[in-house]
Amino acid sequence: MYEKILVPTDGSETSEAAVEHAVDIAAKYGAEVHALYVVDTDSMSLSLGPEQLDRIEQGHFGEMTEVKDRADSATGFVADRAKEHGLETVEHVSAGKPHSLIEDYVEHNDIDLVVMGTHGRSGIKRALLGSVAERTLRTVTEPVLVVDSRDSA
Repeated sequence: MYEKILVPTDGSETSEAAVEHAVDIAAKYGAEVHALYVVDTDSMSLSLGPEQLDRIEQGHFGEMTEVKDRADSATGFVADRAKEHGLETVEHVSAGKPHSLIEDYVEHNDIDLVVMGTHGRSGIKRALLGSVAERTLRTVTEPVLVVDSRDSA
């Protein structure tokens, strides 16, 4: 049923809870796990200068060790968990709008299932902060399993 499972991750505890679900499902189906870290350029645009932002959008993370380390740590966590179950992992880092890049990744990599975390915000907090999970649910045509971090605590 599932051959390729995508886990969008930002390295947070919420994402890590989703990783556990994704790896469990992948182990049952012998699926390949894909870890995607998206550098959210919208949220960074206020704190970085245009030159740095342009560098990130072009994928030149090597010069920005903090961003690269965070991305490597997040996708590495997914890979380590998958490896514990004998699963293959593909790690990928991009920059842009997370929900758009998740949608693109699903379409271009034949992903069968997306497993991602949510902070479980509601009301005004969700409206102000936006929700990558919600936007992903609206745009991705493949099944999306959303893991609520409040259930994992």
